[in-house]
Amino acid sequence: MADIATVFGGWTPATMGEFSLAELMDWRERARLRCGNGDDG
Repeated sequence: MADIATVFGGWTPATMGEFSLAELMDWRERARLRCGNGDDG
């Protein structure tokens, strides 16, 4: 959740608490890609 909130900003734990685990994993991957830190894993 911290990675998602950091990259996309303004998303609270309460908001993300409504997501399924699969949705959280998807958004976390989107955050990783958007961050562009070169981490491939």
